[in-house]
Amino acid sequence: MAASSHNPFPRSPNPSTRSYDSSSVSSATSPRPQVQLLGNLMGSSSRPNTAQAPQPIGIPPLPPATQTGFQPYTPVMATSVMGRDSLPPTDSVASTPGLSSAQLSANVSAQKRAYRQRRKDPSCDACRERKVKCDATETTSCSECSSRNVKCQFTKETNRRMSSIKQVQDLEKQMERLRRDNSNLRRRLAERGEHMDVDVDGAEQLLQHPPDLNSEPRKRKRATSLLQDPSRARAAFRDFSRGVLKPPAPYRQPQVAIATFDRPRPPLPPKPTVDKLLHTYYGAAHIMMPILHWPTLQHQIEELYQNTSNLQRVPISWHSMFFAVLAVGSLFSNDPYPDRTLRATEFLEASRSLADPWNNDFDLDNVRASFLVSLALNELNLKSAAWNSLGNAVRSAQDLDLHLEVAGVRSRVEADMRRRVWWAIYILDRSLSMELGRPFMIDDADCDVALPEPVDDHFLHTEGPVHPPNVIPLTHFLHAIINIVRSFSAMRKAFSSPVVEPPRLATFDNHFMACQKMFPEACEANNASLIAPHMLMPLAYLLSARLHLHRQNLAPGCPWEARSDAIQQCKVTAIETANLIAQTNATLADTATALLVTHVFRSTLFLLFTGCYELASTCMRALKSIDVRRDVVIPCGRYLSFFLQILGGKRRELLSLLPRSATPSYHPQATLPDSRAIQDALLKDEELLIYVSADMQACAEAAWVWVGAEHEAPLAIPTSTGAGLAHPDNRTGLNAKEREDWGGWDSLIDLTRNIASATASPVPGYAPPAQTLPPIKMEPGANMPLGVTAEAGSSRNSPIAAAASGSRSTERISIANII
Repeated sequence: MAASSHNPFPRSPNPSTRSYDSSSVSSATSPRPQVQLLGNLMGSSSRPNTAQAPQPIGIPPLPPATQTGFQPYTPVMATSVMGRDSLPPTDSVASTPGLSSAQLSANVSAQKRAYRQRRKDPSCDACRERKVKCDATETTSCSECSSRNVKCQFTKETNRRMSSIKQVQDLEKQMERLRRDNSNLRRRLAERGEHMDVDVDGAEQLLQHPPDLNSEPRKRKRATSLLQDPSRARAAFRDFSRGVLKPPAPYRQPQVAIATFDRPRPPLPPKPTVDKLLHTYYGAAHIMMPILHWPTLQHQIEELYQNTSNLQRVPISWHSMFFAVLAVGSLFSNDPYPDRTLRATEFLEASRSLADPWNNDFDLDNVRASFLVSLALNELNLKSAAWNSLGNAVRSAQDLDLHLEVAGVRSRVEADMRRRVWWAIYILDRSLSMELGRPFMIDDADCDVALPEPVDDHFLHTEGPVHPPNVIPLTHFLHAIINIVRSFSAMRKAFSSPVVEPPRLATFDNHFMACQKMFPEACEANNASLIAPHMLMPLAYLLSARLHLHRQNLAPGCPWEARSDAIQQCKVTAIETANLIAQTNATLADTATALLVTHVFRSTLFLLFTGCYELASTCMRALKSIDVRRDVVIPCGRYLSFFLQILGGKRRELLSLLPRSATPSYHPQATLPDSRAIQDALLKDEELLIYVSADMQACAEAAWVWVGAEHEAPLAIPTSTGAGLAHPDNRTGLNAKEREDWGGWDSLIDLTRNIASATASPVPGYAPPAQTLPPIKMEPGANMPLGVTAEAGSSRNSPIAAAASGSRSTERISIANII
């Protein structure tokens, strides 16, 4: 039997280069053989391949002798023997007819010498593994592969990678040993109060995962002096550096009082009014952000009212802060509308008039005043103004080095007040940035200030905290809120991905579950105990964070499975919010913050969207009790009115488009489409998803509703006639007509009840049959009116409308091919 004209066992091609012919054994760097030599060497072979060596263990079986093509390239798998496949070799070329043995030997020797001189990787795969000398040439297999009856091949990249397994394992062991050494070194340095300069793994961990509860920020590096006593240099430096630089805040000398900015002091309000507003401030703001040492503040106010004739003796920064405190207290008082708002704006104007716009030497009261003004503006729904004022607070605080844990503070009370003020600014920066979709102003890597003392003001003294027996040392929620908002940096890092993957979602959910345990047991979801209304204010940070986290996956770039799961998770948070509202033992009228109102508004949207109408009504009744006490409530009600109209219109459109059962045994209008099918269709409506996302569309990076808006004509918006803080047009963004035309909360609750009743019993007086009938295909004219017109709020991009339009007269429509 004549053999084929070439070797029956072709050589596998180099995976990194083009495929060679059956006689090629060269690597990627080998020179190409001469055409004439190849023609001489590829003559017909008279030597049949009848004997085969025993098959080694783990070597794939030999291909049949009739196979002439290339073996298909198979990537290196973990199950391959030694990382590659070994195949039989070619026959010896020495038996090739057409050449004399001398001529062949001379050609082969010359080619071998040239090949050895030029080739950079002379060993084949098998010889490299066995670590033996390889004598392969461009035209012949090596003697080692020929004797072992394996394929002589050169897969440089695979060979180079897989032959270094032991080296890779050694490197991995070295890296693991270095990690252990670094961990031990970090622990020892932490015990000595020092830190390492570089910690890449820790930085990545900090970006990807929220910090542990009540964990201290990482300490930043501090410089050390080589002088044993640098007091001489310090005195000279302090003298001659004036006007060139400022020493760090704890080491600055007291400024000489120069009356460069001394405005006429506004008159003080009556003392009973001040006491009342201080009480409301304590219950609304101080229990969450205790930036004032309350016993000290009360003592200072008593001294202020003992001599009201000479107000110039009071530091102007403290006076400005005092009016800012009264402004925040006015917003949470039980005074009727609009008296409370007008009084708050008057106090804000008084605080602003006492703030020096060209101030170059700040103190702690300057920072407090800017922070409280920002807090009040946020409650007045002037969010951009609040953002601007917060920027002043952040920069003033950084000028005082509040973001650093510095030495030199002489009093434990002062040191803790510095920490409290900074962490309050940090909370407002994180929450306001997340609400507005704007970047954070504070970078965690720049801060190492410690957490505040876990005690109330009454137990904090100059020498340190005092813990009386049988008394709860901590009643405010500052630490719980800090643990919540410290995760926002990692959340923003997760939001940079197109989809927040389930493992990351689970990480944040576990963190928020741990934060939930810091609140009383009555605040848990499965607890039916009554809670005080003020407990919902700190809980709003936790609930809104959870909703922000999962709402991010509503973006159109996410797969539908992720979007569906996001809707369900937001629904769970909204249900928990409605249940907590139902557990309150009093109204939310005077205690609700703007953050709580906006969260209840978002929860109402998701409850309506997912068909939880009774719980949505609970949230609406809570918003109704707040009403004009928070300026953001009226715009939220107007938006909900619009959303309910759109939702009702789409439901009616679906009822008219989806087919109904029509059999002789039932009335044609008796059976309506399955309510679950309608709800599933609503959840997939892209227009409704835009409306449910609401303020998510305020972020330029996350919004998708504004795509293509640059080509549209600007919308004609009625001009506002008001100016200043006192006018409601500025605080609500609506004119007088728009604040009234949405119908009010009672009409929204009635509309929600009507939609819920229509969903529960679509046909009054009719009891649907117990059995479930299969979907019936029908002609469009049977029970679906051909002239169906879209209701107000219907959408061209609705999947239901798109499926039914244009095909009603020619196609048979069923529930399956519509949804």
